Amino acid sequence: MTLSIGMVTIDCADPARLAGFWTEALGVRVLADYGEFVLLGGEHVRLGLQRVPEVKAGKNRVHLDLGGEPRAAAAERLTGLGATVLGEHSVPGLSWTVFADPEGNEFCVGEHPE
Repeated sequence: MTLSIGMVTIDCADPARLAGFWTEALGVRVLADYGEFVLLGGEHVRLGLQRVPEVKAGKNRVHLDLGGEPRAAAAERLTGLGATVLGEHSVPGLSWTVFADPEGNEFCVGEHPE
């Protein structure tokens, strides 16, 4: 037997507020709202938003790597939703932008240059 990833959960201060950002960013919907925990989902993704009492401190130990649309278009769309661009990076065959969601959780959008 092997395990598969069923969901990724992001710790946050306000799950309902952050759900607004992530539903628009990923094109998913709220599947359940339990107050302290909001479950988002779509055809291929499940994302949990979990209230925690402490504020985020330092860099995330795990983050999402997203793709599927050109980085420039994604950057414009995501910053319009409230994300912040933290940096741009590239290595041969891959370029990515590091973002923070409205609560400071880091994630990346990458693309393979032609």
